[in-house]
Amino acid sequence: MRDLAIGRWWRRDGASLHPDGTEAAASARLERARGRLLATGAVLLLCFGAVVVRTLDVAVIGAPIATAGAGGVAAFNPAARADIVDRNGVLLASNLPTHALYVEPAKIFDRAEAVAALGRVFPDLDPARTASLVASDRRTALLRHNVTPEQAHAINRLGIPGLWLERQEQRFYPQGRLFAHAVGFTDVDNRGLAGVEKAANEELPRRAAARQGPLTLSLDIRVQHVLAEALAETMTAHRALGAAGMVMDVASGELLALVSLPAFDPKGPDRSTEEQLFNRATLGTYELGSTLKPFTVAMALDHGVAGLEDSYDATEPIRVARHLIRDHRPENRWLTVPEILIHSSNIGAAKLAVDVGAERQKSFLDAFGMFKRMPLESSERGWPIVPRRWSQQTTMTVGFGHGLAVTPLHLIASYATLVNGGIAVTPTLIRQEPGAPQAQRRVISAETSAIMRMLLYAVVSEGTGRKAAVPGYLVGGKTGTAEKVVGGKYKRDSMITNFVGVFPIDRPRYAVLTLMDEPKGTEETFGFATAGWTAAPVAGRVIERIAPILGIPSAIEPEETEDAPSIVWETVEGGRHASL
Repeated sequence: MRDLAIGRWWRRDGASLHPDGTEAAASARLERARGRLLATGAVLLLCFGAVVVRTLDVAVIGAPIATAGAGGVAAFNPAARADIVDRNGVLLASNLPTHALYVEPAKIFDRAEAVAALGRVFPDLDPARTASLVASDRRTALLRHNVTPEQAHAINRLGIPGLWLERQEQRFYPQGRLFAHAVGFTDVDNRGLAGVEKAANEELPRRAAARQGPLTLSLDIRVQHVLAEALAETMTAHRALGAAGMVMDVASGELLALVSLPAFDPKGPDRSTEEQLFNRATLGTYELGSTLKPFTVAMALDHGVAGLEDSYDATEPIRVARHLIRDHRPENRWLTVPEILIHSSNIGAAKLAVDVGAERQKSFLDAFGMFKRMPLESSERGWPIVPRRWSQQTTMTVGFGHGLAVTPLHLIASYATLVNGGIAVTPTLIRQEPGAPQAQRRVISAETSAIMRMLLYAVVSEGTGRKAAVPGYLVGGKTGTAEKVVGGKYKRDSMITNFVGVFPIDRPRYAVLTLMDEPKGTEETFGFATAGWTAAPVAGRVIERIAPILGIPSAIEPEETEDAPSIVWETVEGGRHASL
């Protein structure tokens, strides 16, 4: 019995001496030992791998995380955003690795020493503010954003416990102020606050996460540079408060350039003035004067109210209540419909508008989008100022460009529709694929659009827009000069001058808008500061320089096509007569 009992004890213990199961017990013991050894090796290997990866991150990638005795490492969570490029792939916005410097006041032993050391690394830090943060009772406090790699290494070398760095990404704009109002800017957390940056706040991080590449804009750095330079020169020469301009593809609505001056530095918008931050091209709302007259003429032609052969009496000003509608440079005679546009007659345009009528006038302008906010990939878009009561006086004044205030973006998009065959254009800052299908909404007939192209050509060749003419290129367009409304009243010595040009006018490809805010006359302009002397010449210089860049061949005479009838001019008694 004792042997049997001892045998049972041996079996429970797994002793190899027991005759029953000796080999099985030994094998189980070896398997357990091997498993423990492998598990221990795997844990050691993982720990070693983590140390190697972290060492490479610090030594090779160059991303210091904390100072000696930092007491904690911040989580790496950069605000990733895709790059933004122009239509040719030129970089307009990108992310650069950087750091933010934090302090844990409770871990700072010598506060005076810490403040002095920080002042040596960052000479522009406010010592009083730094001392206040270092001595505060906060758990952590942000001392500085956008610490450079050199500054980060300098902080590490200080060896001050309580100072630590968090890895971040900073938005960088290599073109400086050139695209400021179009591209916009971000805050310190890489959230877009203006321009395309704000409009694409969801798109840019999504692209970055999906590695889809950059966001390609419709803008062209070559065209943008030409436009910005020409506007700046004229703004300086005429001592204007500001300037704006755009170049648009009249078929696709793509903006190849968008400039508002004065501009700001997107790296430091908080250091900019309100004037610099204000976008005159898309946010500014103005009465734009005679550049609206072509729509009055097109409205009359499209509704069959008047033809090119019809004439209107412009011999006397029109008195409406206490107001007098007169021409800036009166012809004092009957004017044909083309001459009303060529000589920019307020009297003739007012009478045309009355013949069309208020309801059809409102519907016509609304079809061009002039009564609502114009769509664009930017938050800086102004609302038109539309008269609440549309009386006959309103019909007259709107007919020659007063009483209705719109943005320059409204104006250039409407001109694109006016000349491209009558198809509504939606402006965009995003590059469109060639041949991509677009919504087709007809606003005016193709025949009316063709006639308007010829009339706009006549305005530049022999009317108020002559200074926009470019040798070798066919340019059409219209000038506009309007007094600014200040405190509810028109201010005679404060004018908005603008010009919209289209080239080549026989087969339109691009529209160019230029605007000057309160230009002053010069000796070269004989003291005049109207659009014909300020805005039109700028457009001419821009067209002359960008036409070859955009591959537009020079021409001599307008090309006649089936939908573009030519205008025949005949000298008749009392003036000139136009007919198709």
